[in-house]
Amino acid sequence: MSLSKQHELHKRRFSRNLGLGLVLGAFVALVFGLTIAKVSNEEFAVPTQGEAE
Repeated sequence: MSLSKQHELHKRRFSRNLGLGLVLGAFVALVFGLTIAKVSNEEFAVPTQGEAE
């Protein structure tokens, strides 16, 4: 079984998938960072039973 050159279509598909993966990774990092910033805020607290009513 011989190794053949990779077709141009596979190279273009890989670069597109890599770009999409980087964009999704950046989005996840942004949401995670915003979540950490929100939770670490001093004013953040889970409402108790008395405050909810």
